[in-house]
This record gives sequence, structure tokens and C-alpha cells, in this order.
Amino acid sequence: MAMKKKLNQQKPGSIKESTKLAFEQLQKELQIEFKQPALLYQAFTHSSYVNEHRRRQYLDNERLEFLGDAVLELSVSHFLYTEYPEISEGELTKLRAAIVCEPSLVLFANELNFGKYILLGKGEELTGGRTRPALLADVFESFVGALFLDQGLEPVVAFLEVVLFPKVGTGAFSHVMDYKSQLQELVQQKNNGALTYEIIDEKGPAHSRVFVTRVSLAEQELGVGNGRSKKEAEQQAAQLAIRKLQEAMED
Repeated sequence: MAMKKKLNQQKPGSIKESTKLAFEQLQKELQIEFKQPALLYQAFTHSSYVNEHRRRQYLDNERLEFLGDAVLELSVSHFLYTEYPEISEGELTKLRAAIVCEPSLVLFANELNFGKYILLGKGEELTGGRTRPALLADVFESFVGALFLDQGLEPVVAFLEVVLFPKVGTGAFSHVMDYKSQLQELVQQKNNGALTYEIIDEKGPAHSRVFVTRVSLAEQELGVGNGRSKKEAEQQAAQLAIRKLQEAMED
């Protein structure tokens, strides 16, 4: 309790009015209102900014980044465990690693325009810190940590349900998931027969070909996928087939 009280008493130095207005706009865009705006400011405060404003006692986002990393891993782990019961522990680990890795976090941060809100020191600003991948990834994690401290886990999950989880469902991380193997295992559990993949169409010019593939089980169509390559189309078809079979099991 004493530690919690001490944390809640920590406040950054005065923030410029223009910066406050910018963060108010960010909250409107995210449809999230912080109870403690100081946590939001801290999430976007880089250590270089703190070093240039020592007298104002600003707090940088490094501790929030540490917390946000753990909250993000927990939230993503719970989502994957719940939504993909057919995936093995090893596959879940690979998928989670792909979701919470730096390139993915940078993608999420850029889609939310987080870069323009970061408080940077002049030197960091001049050397392109606002677009530096590691810095953007850190800010995304820091924001998650700040939101968790401010409102708890449920609002964090609600936030991720908008900006992150849908990307898993649409196959953004399918490059680390072998849906064909997962589908094969699922079918073998029920002894339902052999799977067949068939290219049913090819669209577009030669330099930008799109393949359309159908996966069937005992001549019954399970899914149709599209892709820039035959392999990609097969993987998408298998992913849709898995979803269809799971829905049938639930009925």
C-alpha cells in the first residue's frame, strides 16, 4: 500500500497548454479518457526530454514501458489461448512473439499516430527520434502500461480489441502460423478423411497474380483462400476451414 501511495503521488512537471490540448485530442481519437492525465503525459515522455528539463522534474516512460510489456504479453496470451484452442503451446508462443515484437508494435503505434505526440529532447528530435522504431515500440508499451495503471486490465483489453486483436483474425501474422498443419491435426482428431487443396482461379496480371485455392474434406468445401502465392492462398483457405470446423463443433 505504501508503494502504491508513493506512485500515485508522483507527478511530472507542468505541461505546456499546447501539449495538453494535443493529448486531449489524442484521447478523443482513442475514445479513452484518462483519470490521471499525468500518466498519459509520462507515457509519451522520452528520457531525452527529461534530461533537458531537469528542474521541472518530468518523469520518463521507461518504467511504464516495463509494465506495459508485461500487461501486453498477458493480454495477448489470454486472447490467443481463448480464441485459438486448437493451436499448440509452441505455436502460441511463436504467434505471441510475432505480435509483441518491435516491428508489430511500431505498426500499431504508427496507425495511431503516436509519433507526433512524443515529447523529445532537441537532439533526439533532430536525429529523427520521432520515427525511430525502437522509440515508437517503447511508446506503445508505455501507453499500455499507463492505461493499466489508470484504469485496470479491462480497458487495456478493450483498447487491444480495437487496434491489435482484429489483425490476428485477418491473418496479419499468418506468416508464423502453419494453418495447414493445424487443420490436418484437427481433421485427424475426428478421423474425417483426407484434405485436398485445389487452385480454382488465378486473377490479375502476371506480375501481380492472385491465386484462389479451395480446401475440401471428403469433397465438401471447407474454405476458399486468396494469396499472392499458392502457399499463401492455401494457408488462408486452411485458416477459414479451421474457423468453420470450430463453429460446427460449438453448434
